[in-house]
Amino acid sequence: MKLKQRVVVLCAVLFLLGLAKVFLLDGGEGSAASRRDLRAFRKMEASLALAKGARLTHTLQSPWEVAAQWVGPREVYPDETPELAAVLNALATARVERADVGYKGTQLKALLVLDGGQKVVFKPKRYTRDYVVEGEPYAGYDRHNAEIAAFHLDRILGFRRAPLVVGRFMNLRTEIKPVATDQLLSTFLMHGNNTCFYGKCYYCRETEPACAEGDVMEGSVTLWLPDVWPLQKHRHPWGRTYREGKLARWEYDESYCEAVKKMPPYDAGPRLLDVIDTAIFDYLIGNADRHHYESFQDDGGASMLILLDNAKSFGNPALDERSILAPLYQCCMVRVSTWNRLNLLKGGVLSSAMTQATAHDPAFPVLTGPHLSALDRRLNGVLSTVRQCMETQGADNTLIEDRMNLPHP
Repeated sequence: MKLKQRVVVLCAVLFLLGLAKVFLLDGGEGSAASRRDLRAFRKMEASLALAKGARLTHTLQSPWEVAAQWVGPREVYPDETPELAAVLNALATARVERADVGYKGTQLKALLVLDGGQKVVFKPKRYTRDYVVEGEPYAGYDRHNAEIAAFHLDRILGFRRAPLVVGRFMNLRTEIKPVATDQLLSTFLMHGNNTCFYGKCYYCRETEPACAEGDVMEGSVTLWLPDVWPLQKHRHPWGRTYREGKLARWEYDESYCEAVKKMPPYDAGPRLLDVIDTAIFDYLIGNADRHHYESFQDDGGASMLILLDNAKSFGNPALDERSILAPLYQCCMVRVSTWNRLNLLKGGVLSSAMTQATAHDPAFPVLTGPHLSALDRRLNGVLSTVRQCMETQGADNTLIEDRMNLPHP
């Protein structure tokens, strides 16, 4: 074989190896699994852009009935959801039947009932998009745009464990006050020409209301999960103490993950891998505030970890809080499907996908340029962490095959 031919063959081999690095499993799995992950990624890409103003045209069901039927033990919405744009549009436009103070928690929110009896949570805008929240990574008010962005990141990552969220502009005078409870109405006030309210919550103060621009308030609307799927709250094993000078065990014990692996529900089933998926998700969005999490009740540890309450995210695009990744770098394990998806999103694909996914949201632009860049930068940090694990303990011990595709009941 001539030298020129050898060079061509060598280049072809190197090219194929490069493709394998992106599309095949680093853990030595067969190509069938990698092709499955690649097909899922392509379907996600094709469905990212959601039509503006979409409505249901082929069903007699309401948008709420459609969304309720999507929910299963391992997903809030299925892989293919042609009606997703219509459901989100209904969330953004449906008439408000009733408005009350938020159901619980530390942050300001309102509980709304939309036309047809659908409960939703409304979180008001507190900051401009380019405002940087200084201090601890969990500091500041909730960010409504963070809830929107987190939902779309859940779609992009293929987790499908976050409730549906959309931006909405609400006229407080015409849409909320006429149907508000006395308890909510008692928290309304005026700042100049702007209508404001401060609600009822642990940190809610009359001196710190959320204010509209005139009567119109920007916010996020989160679809309430169906009542037939009651939630169970769990303390996060990697939760913070929130006490100055007092560390949680995981912050000083390098063998902490080994102890977690011996505790139910982390000793069997998918829950520990869900926690690690969630750590990756939270690191990408900058959420260091997941001290508790929810799953479905009576699940025996088999249901998903539901990605609720993501509003303490996207506060400071310059801050990469590595401690959020503790479940990943202490356990040194991750699903192969998650690893494959992350590799397919590198090189700027993640930020581009986020822009495309949110392009038709009423609150667009949902994220600023620095926050989009932070997504790509943090993704590189996650990939580097997994590679370090593979170098120290081998790919077979790091990449875990566990997709848990459970059927709907």
